[in-house]
Amino acid sequence: MTLAASLQVALRAIKGNPLRSLLTMLGVIIGVASVIAMISIGQGARQATTAQIQSLGSNLLTVIAMSARQSGVAAMTPVQTLTLADADAIASQVQGVAGVSAEFSRQAQVVFGSQNTYTQISGVTPAFPSVRNWLPAQGEFFTQDDLRRRAKVAVLGKTVAGTLFPNTDPIGQRIRIRGVTFTVAGVMESKGSGGPFGDRDDAVFVPLTTAQYRLFGVTYVRSIYVQVGNDSDMPAVSQAVTELLRTRHRLPSSREDDFTIRSQADIIQALTSVAQTMTMLLGGVAAVALVVGGIGIMNIMLVSVTERTREIGIRKAVGARSADILLQFLVESATIGVTGGLIGIALGILGSKVITRLAGWATLISPAAIALAFAFSVAVGVFFGLYPARRAALLDPIEA
Repeated sequence: MTLAASLQVALRAIKGNPLRSLLTMLGVIIGVASVIAMISIGQGARQATTAQIQSLGSNLLTVIAMSARQSGVAAMTPVQTLTLADADAIASQVQGVAGVSAEFSRQAQVVFGSQNTYTQISGVTPAFPSVRNWLPAQGEFFTQDDLRRRAKVAVLGKTVAGTLFPNTDPIGQRIRIRGVTFTVAGVMESKGSGGPFGDRDDAVFVPLTTAQYRLFGVTYVRSIYVQVGNDSDMPAVSQAVTELLRTRHRLPSSREDDFTIRSQADIIQALTSVAQTMTMLLGGVAAVALVVGGIGIMNIMLVSVTERTREIGIRKAVGARSADILLQFLVESATIGVTGGLIGIALGILGSKVITRLAGWATLISPAAIALAFAFSVAVGVFFGLYPARRAALLDPIEA
């Protein structure tokens, strides 16, 4: 009995009981569709997170005012040791640096007429747009002279501009932040919301010195962003920045750094690792449905063997070998798995697109995920059909 003949017999048996065959496939269909949809959600989230981090700026090192150790105990403790002078020193003394921007941020109320919003006030330097790859869409960013004069000028994020000025051009308008009047100089281009950073457009940017001395009464900064000219220079620049800051902060060799340096690669690796773990978890949960579908295939195939005992006996009586009977039922169970897998792939792709449209989640349909889910469905059909097929092959023709 050839493989083609076995396939014909299998298709005839499936068509002979269409409803039962469909219900048998249902577990495989749901399993494959779920695996594809869950993996596409996980991979879409990973891709969106990576894109958001890369949009912060290219080849970026972030120096954070946070000590990695405190009193010999592992910890992440905020400190007040980073200054604007540190940023200027990095820009002028470290080779390979393309740009540097310091930042200090706090939440505050912003008021325009009867409109108001509670948002993040970010004191930054004029290099911020180029270092962070975030340019004004309207108006202009403040200058080095504004930073020196502690000028009361502000650049709005897209969300804040829409809230305070729904029907008015914000350029040149006056807003109040913590009782201080600022003139709106520009509106930043939209960076979008979602991902690990929330709504990045919900912010107001002012000169760093203005934020420090006119609004919040501080002399330190929260972070320093260092843009490296060449990706291959990132480790060397990170080491040079570390040595420079330790020297400026007069830290003896026995003391840990009073700052933390993180690269884009570190952040991407950490967040994608979390996303990958979640993808595997979601895929594993969905794969349970495939196993349940396989058990359904085994159950129905055992019923089929019982119902077709006479047929098996006749086939053996007229010369069919045990291997022929084994192949016949194995092909039938594999056909159920393959058919269910193909239908599941179509539903999984459709489900991913529906999730993107209705929920707004980023999804990424991977050919590798489709191939994996399909291969798993075939394997389930073969594995769970093996026992019923072997049982059919071992039937004694006279008793059958």
